Amino acid sequence: MDDNRDQYRTIRSNIAGILYKEKNSKFFGYAYAVENEADIKQFLEALRNEHSGANHVCYAWQLGVDETSYRVNDDGEPNHSAGMPIYGQIQAFEATNVLIAVVRYFGGTKLGVGGLISAYRTTAQMTLREAKIIEKTLQASLLLEFDYVSMNKVMRIIKKHSLQIVSQRMEIKCQLTLSIRKSYLTKIKKLFGSLQHVIVKE
Repeated sequence: MDDNRDQYRTIRSNIAGILYKEKNSKFFGYAYAVENEADIKQFLEALRNEHSGANHVCYAWQLGVDETSYRVNDDGEPNHSAGMPIYGQIQAFEATNVLIAVVRYFGGTKLGVGGLISAYRTTAQMTLREAKIIEKTLQASLLLEFDYVSMNKVMRIIKKHSLQIVSQRMEIKCQLTLSIRKSYLTKIKKLFGSLQHVIVKE
């Protein structure tokens, strides 16, 4: 794996209620950092409860780094007038592991399909700008089991490669859990695997 293939762009923080108005219709944008579809379902349920009087809760999401999946939902608006414009902004910002939802309160004047596309796209864009895009690195866990006699050799590798210790248990057998950048995992596993009396588990 290349160094940059384990990096991805996502939002820095969740954002709520970014307001955009068009002909008395109100559009509220929400951005959520998500890890799976269960997260998405939970956020959408909470949003629908909070805005039970809204006409539409439209959204788009994307998950994954190497292999991505996505979904769009127009929630009763004309086909492709809401979910796809929102998703287009997720793509424009090159973000993943993100849910963007736009809540609409109808203002009495129809916007037409073109007007809806523009409104949902603009709200999603404003929301993503507010949420701020950051780069993250995929991490993998490695569990080491070893005797005290191997401690110095293990710690030397950890120090040399600036590895992060997530947890440790020092009893008759020593156990360390490390967090390692995904693209370095194979190399680091080989280093620890070359040591005697060290068991390496993922």
